Amino acid sequence: MKSKQINTDKKRGKFRIKRGWIQAAATLLTNIHLPNFFKGVIYRGPVKHICVPGLNCYSCPAATGACPVGAYQAVVGSPKHRISFYILGLLTFFGVLAGRFICGFLCPFGWFQDLLHRIPTKKFSTRKVKALRYVKYVILFVVVGLLPVILTNPSGMGSPFFCKYICPQGVLEGGIPLSIANSGIRAALGPLFSLKAAILAAVVVLSILFYRPFCKWLCPLGAFYSLFNRVSMYRFHVDRDKCVNCGKCARVCGMDVDIRDNQVHPECIRCGECEKACPTSAISHSFRLFEKRADKAESPCAGAGCAGCHERDK
Repeated sequence: MKSKQINTDKKRGKFRIKRGWIQAAATLLTNIHLPNFFKGVIYRGPVKHICVPGLNCYSCPAATGACPVGAYQAVVGSPKHRISFYILGLLTFFGVLAGRFICGFLCPFGWFQDLLHRIPTKKFSTRKVKALRYVKYVILFVVVGLLPVILTNPSGMGSPFFCKYICPQGVLEGGIPLSIANSGIRAALGPLFSLKAAILAAVVVLSILFYRPFCKWLCPLGAFYSLFNRVSMYRFHVDRDKCVNCGKCARVCGMDVDIRDNQVHPECIRCGECEKACPTSAISHSFRLFEKRADKAESPCAGAGCAGCHERDK
C-alpha cells in the first residue's frame, strides 16, 4: 500500500511539472513581445485586436492580444453601448470547447497564483468560505456587464470598471513594468495605482496561503467559463465500479470540488490533480462531442443468455 502511494505521488509530481510547462508556454505565447518590457512601450500590432482566452492585460508591454474582459467593457462602454457578439462568441467557443480548462492550463494569472501557492508555508482551506465564490458572478454581471452601461460621463462613455478599479493583472503586467521602464508613466502614478497595487498585494499574500483566491472569488472570466462546464467537450468521468470512495480526489482538489458528486462542477478548473491522485484510476478525462451511452444501453441480463437474446441473435 505504501509503495502504491509513493507511485501515485510521483505520478502527481510529474503531471504537475508537465502542467506547469504548459501554463508557462501559454503565458509566453500570449506575451511574446518581451523586448517591450525594456522599452516601456505597448505592442499595438494587428493581432492585438484578437482576444486571448485567459486573463491577460491589454496594457502589458509584451501582450500579444487583448484581454476579453477589457475588450468587452470597451465595447459596452462606448456611447452606443453595443453588445460585442465577436467577443461573446469567441468566449462561448472557448467555453463550449473546454470550459474552465482555460483557467487550469491557459490563464497567465492562474499560473501566477499557482507559483505563489508553491511557496513553502502553512496552507489554509477555503471550504468554510465557499459562499465567496458567488462574488465573481456579481462582478461578471454587475461590474463588467452593467456598470459601463448605466454609469457614463456626459459624452455617454462608460468606464471599464473591472479593469480600472479591481483587476490585479493590469498592475502586475502593465502598470508596474511600464512605470519601471517609462519615467513619464512613473511620474503620473496616483491614488488609483496605489489602490490597484494594494489589491495585487492582497491577492499575492492570499495566493500563498490559499489556493487561487482570485480565481475562486473575483475573476469574472472564470465565472463566465464556469457556466459552460456542464456542456463543454472536455470533461472528467468517474468509474463507479473502480471508485473505492477513499476521498483522495476531494482532499487534493484546491478548488474544493468533490468530483465523485459532480463531474461538471462550475468550480472545477480541469487541472487533473484528482485524476492523478486516484489510487484505482477511477477518474478519467475525455474530449468528445457526445457521451457514449453504450454501457447504459446493454441488456439487463448482462450476457446471461436469456431466450430474448437468443431470439435476437437468430
